[in-house]
Amino acid sequence: MDTSFTQNRELSRLDFNERVLEEANDENVKLFERLKFYSIFGSNLEEFFMVRVGSLTDLSNLKKKAVDNKSNMTPEEQLSAIMKRCVDLYKKKDLVYEKLVDDLKLEDVHIKKVSELDPKDRNFVEYYFDTKIDPILNFQVVEWVRPFPRLQNLSLNVIFSLKHEEKKLNKKTGKKEKIMKPYLGLIFVPDKINRYIKISNKTIVLIEDIIKEFGDKVFEKYQCDNRYIISLTRNADISYNDDDYEVDMDFRSYMKDMLRKRKRLHPVRLEIDGEPDPKLKALLMEKLMLKEENIFITTSPLRAGFFFKLIDEMGDDLKAKLMDPPFEPQVSSMVNPNKKMIGQIEKRDIFLSYPYESMDPIINLLNEAAVDDSVVSIKITLYRIAKDSEIAKALIKAAENGKEVFVLMELRARFDEDNNIVWSSRLEDAGCKIVYGFDNYKCHSKVLLITRIENEKISYITQVATGNYNEDTAKLYTDFSYLTSNIEIGMDAKDLFDNIMIGNLDGEYNHLLVSPKSMQEGLDKLIDEQILRQKQYGDGYIRLKMNSISDRLLIDKLSEASNKGVKIDMMVRGITCILPGIAGKTENIDIYQIVGRFLEHHRVYQFGKEKEAKIYISSADFMTRNIRNRMEVAVPIYNDEIRKKIMCFMDIMFSDDVKIRKLQADGTYTKVPNLSNSNAQEILIKNAIARAKDKEEKKKSHAISQTYQEEKLKDENKMIKEAEEKKVGFLAKLISIFAKKK
Repeated sequence: MDTSFTQNRELSRLDFNERVLEEANDENVKLFERLKFYSIFGSNLEEFFMVRVGSLTDLSNLKKKAVDNKSNMTPEEQLSAIMKRCVDLYKKKDLVYEKLVDDLKLEDVHIKKVSELDPKDRNFVEYYFDTKIDPILNFQVVEWVRPFPRLQNLSLNVIFSLKHEEKKLNKKTGKKEKIMKPYLGLIFVPDKINRYIKISNKTIVLIEDIIKEFGDKVFEKYQCDNRYIISLTRNADISYNDDDYEVDMDFRSYMKDMLRKRKRLHPVRLEIDGEPDPKLKALLMEKLMLKEENIFITTSPLRAGFFFKLIDEMGDDLKAKLMDPPFEPQVSSMVNPNKKMIGQIEKRDIFLSYPYESMDPIINLLNEAAVDDSVVSIKITLYRIAKDSEIAKALIKAAENGKEVFVLMELRARFDEDNNIVWSSRLEDAGCKIVYGFDNYKCHSKVLLITRIENEKISYITQVATGNYNEDTAKLYTDFSYLTSNIEIGMDAKDLFDNIMIGNLDGEYNHLLVSPKSMQEGLDKLIDEQILRQKQYGDGYIRLKMNSISDRLLIDKLSEASNKGVKIDMMVRGITCILPGIAGKTENIDIYQIVGRFLEHHRVYQFGKEKEAKIYISSADFMTRNIRNRMEVAVPIYNDEIRKKIMCFMDIMFSDDVKIRKLQADGTYTKVPNLSNSNAQEILIKNAIARAKDKEEKKKSHAISQTYQEEKLKDENKMIKEAEEKKVGFLAKLISIFAKKK
């Protein structure tokens, strides 16, 4: 396999996470936003070890070794490279945290260790430990030869090296002698209490550091030599097709069993807040079955997700100074919130851009469909939904109102399984028909189909999106949502749901591209069209935006197009296994990346330029799992107004010169020249606010105009009435005069 223009996906993923860490270190980013990026870096690394390192660890244990087709590396070689790379990342992480703490001090915000407190504050913290923490602690003493306790995945623990004076018989002298026998003490940091306490409004001490400082009190009569905060990461890459799955077992029950299994999987990483003595390290390696390379020493906090809550609790003045200005998704310029969504979509296609525009129109559409007499069915695919999902509530309302509601609920959405299990049960109880997808294939598509019958005529409203039906992430992730009453697209969507019902993954569609079958075929055809256009007219062009690209077949197809002269511009947020600028392979390909305030999440495929361009939005990245191992959907955009909107959006994204980075042939990312100080996400925020403001002003202007017309009409009617009254009065006088004469 030719690897001259490709790179390993796991190392590329770490490159992306380093880019996130760079945002935490960028002084042009507001300080609290930097703290959030630091926290996101830690969360990303946790998931990386649980999933990717976990998966590679499983592969390395197989007899038949799989070789990565982008780097020719075995699982063992990949794991070794990952661990070496992470050593550097941990060092950088610690340095970034030190800088954050120093910068917070300048704002009179102090994150302190107990050892840094003055005597008064130290006494307060000790009292807090004695009265609030100690009473709820779980702990145990472990002798060196006793079984080591099972540590929960990602739990925080404080470990103590203990000694206890005991008498032991000296076989030579026959006398008992005093010895100091070694033990381990373990305190499990409670996860039901806050991670920190505030000594003042702006001085914070972490709970685990308090336990580390005073926890030896619980080990009475033991001498404490050393103490460390540790966190264990376990493999969470569970297989959903294990041999223990029984055909007669309810799939929801099976998933609950699998999630319980996840908590017991093998360790893949141990984090320690200091270098342990060799004897303790050897014991931890033995008991946790870890290699030394899987142990990472860090001086910065473990499990840093608590920083989001800490920021929320800071004063409004400080947040206004140290955070980005608040932004709420705006009303779409294509939607009138005072009119019914069904009627608006029947008149024209509607396009939403999250988080710049609100997701409310989708929720309003579902609530409207739930009570509309013309609606006979609602069908939807759900992958990740909010904890308190308005989408699910609307579906429940529809089912309770007698609508046929069909939900494909993907229970295998990693780390959202519990939430999906809960909602699938609620939906089913309300009368929704629930299916859980396909054997061996996840359903990752985002499709909604509303079927109506009015005057004996069947019509469809179809919605296809690049992101999930999740009101929470729609405020944080950038995504597109397309709604249409196009009857042919509606018929394709109907066929899609019919195929879901019978488990058919090989359906034929006239407009939609659907993996695992027609997506690859359709993309190959679209790329070939640009190769032909390059040959005929010399202007073949492809522009793509996605989260990741790792699929070998698509990488080779893009390389083929590049070699034929087709210009290819790509924006890939994360994993990028294709390298640009390699002579004879990818010399016509440029690849960019943006990490900013919002998580870039669109999947947009553009083939050709301007009026000739074919535009698709999709749920699928160019990854093998998306193209061949999942059900994904891409929808063509035929509406000229929306096509222009998408291409304008792409122009803005690719013209960024603040947050954008360009991938080099050696796999490194570099900044581009800052010529216009163009921050794409900030431009899109301003544009959304301006459109909403303009719409509101037009609405007010229309209202004023309407009021003026109404007043004018009233005046005209008054004048007519007065004229009529004068006319009647005049006639009455004439009649009176004639009567007197007679």
